[in-house]
Amino acid sequence: MFDILEADIVVMQEVKIQRKDLQDDMVLVPGWDVYFSLPRHKKGYSGVAIYTRNATCAPVRAEEGVTGVLTPPQSSTKFRDLPEDQRIGGYPMPGQLSGNVDELELDSEGRCVILEFPAFVLLGVYSPANRNESRHNFRVAFLEALDVRIRNLVASGKQVILTGDLNVIRSEIDSTNVAECIRKEGMSLEEWKAVPSRRIFNHLIFDGDVSGQRDEGREIPVLWDLCRCFHPSRQGMNTCWDTKRNTRPANNGSRIDYILCSAGLKSWFAHADIQQGLMGSDHCPVFGMLADVVHVEGRHVSIKDMMNPPGMFSDGERLREWSHRDSLPLSARLIPEFDRRQSIRDMFSRTASGGQQSLSQKPGSIPSSSSSATTVRKPDLVSKEDANASEIFPATTAQSLASPRKRSPAVTTTFRSTKRPRQADGSSSAGANAQAGQRTLQGFFKPVGQRHQDTAETLHQSPRGGAVATESPTASTVTTELPAQDVQNSVAPAEKSSQPLLSPDRSASPVENVFDPIEAKESWSRLLGKRVPPRCEHDEPCISLLTKKPGVNCGRSFYICRRPLGPSGEKEHGSEWRCGTFIWSSDWSKQSM
Repeated sequence: MFDILEADIVVMQEVKIQRKDLQDDMVLVPGWDVYFSLPRHKKGYSGVAIYTRNATCAPVRAEEGVTGVLTPPQSSTKFRDLPEDQRIGGYPMPGQLSGNVDELELDSEGRCVILEFPAFVLLGVYSPANRNESRHNFRVAFLEALDVRIRNLVASGKQVILTGDLNVIRSEIDSTNVAECIRKEGMSLEEWKAVPSRRIFNHLIFDGDVSGQRDEGREIPVLWDLCRCFHPSRQGMNTCWDTKRNTRPANNGSRIDYILCSAGLKSWFAHADIQQGLMGSDHCPVFGMLADVVHVEGRHVSIKDMMNPPGMFSDGERLREWSHRDSLPLSARLIPEFDRRQSIRDMFSRTASGGQQSLSQKPGSIPSSSSSATTVRKPDLVSKEDANASEIFPATTAQSLASPRKRSPAVTTTFRSTKRPRQADGSSSAGANAQAGQRTLQGFFKPVGQRHQDTAETLHQSPRGGAVATESPTASTVTTELPAQDVQNSVAPAEKSSQPLLSPDRSASPVENVFDPIEAKESWSRLLGKRVPPRCEHDEPCISLLTKKPGVNCGRSFYICRRPLGPSGEKEHGSEWRCGTFIWSSDWSKQSM
């Protein structure tokens, strides 16, 4: 995956994983270090990870959470209470937050990892989405705390890069759904702009559209929206699409993934854009390219000197290699189950200098490369080239920073992968290959004579009209229930269970202790035969969906056109996009046998 992104720093959101589920391929990635923030209570929910390429960059401090109330691993001291030379700083002070949500609660969902490099402080963030009213206060409080933390860092003289899935549309040019949203919500454009989360965000960025007088404490913007800096009036620069409605082909989506930087870093970026064609998620990557040489205090400095601890690089030349002792306390490599261990794959491969991965790689692993780039990227649908990423993280969003080899450095945003399918009982799909002939536990402990006696009892009464039971040498007794009308055509009445079964033509030739499998299959086919879907206006088979909206029709299935929605976001008549075909499944009775 990292080879595709060409990144030096990769920031992922919504990794949806628990610490106990971390694997070698996620932590012991050759040539990379990684820092996680995982939810404390909601397991398999949210989560942020930042990967850094050891050959090009190494942070000097690392924290998780926005407010500083969490503690480093193996410590009971909060980040904000650490000695000054060990903390990043900028923590919200008393009176700066509204207090509607407890600070510990804000940081308990694994939504922020903060790394400090000599040049800047990097925040990888997964902001809460606007899903329902019950989360409104939490969402606003999180954005408020993020705004305060960034402003405090800038006020202390530090440069800041904020990247990730912020789940905020900053203006009407950043979404093709604004008109539809305003219509559904019954609000005006000014009311839409005044939504609290959007207003806080536009206060934070330069050129943000803020109606009326600016809020107290937010009089001055502090961050630049890099994609808009390089593409100020570009339409359709969307980074997220609705997969349920299949709106990506028509580019009917929104831009909610960002790379933002403080004023002192704006000139360091050579380019920023989205990678709309890179599949693998309901989001697409966003990247920013850092220059190889930057201007600092009147002199030109190599970017490598500014992104590594003192004494590691000088004028872009490496003085010493990165080593295990350079790992910070938050590094996942220091988790006890991974500490001072190597991935088993390393035992069968050779590693070149500079952190490059060697000869063989497991298909499901994260590839390593000496190229540098900066990428932030979020992932549901998985393309062929993103197959590696899908196997690494179930349901992931990725953001990253990097600089391409022999090119300007880069930053990219957004990538999500999907979870491996699981059975209804929660077991993995591998368990589905259990032998069909496995006995029941009760049958296993019966005496042999009793099992033979059970075999002879081929018929018993069923509340639904009848049942047929059969047993083979490799399988325990299996009972198959049939509707009454089908039972009459296939078996004798229950009260005459001692009589032999009749063949399908109702002849007198008995079939002792068995039933006709062909007849049984036909009976089930009539019941469970594959439905023939109706055809839409394009004369194409429709797709079947399920109504989830609360109401009298919740749970009902229906048929609609399988084509994606067009740019309008609505069904269209006589166009290449989704037509207006709509049929309730209960109104469509055609079936194929």
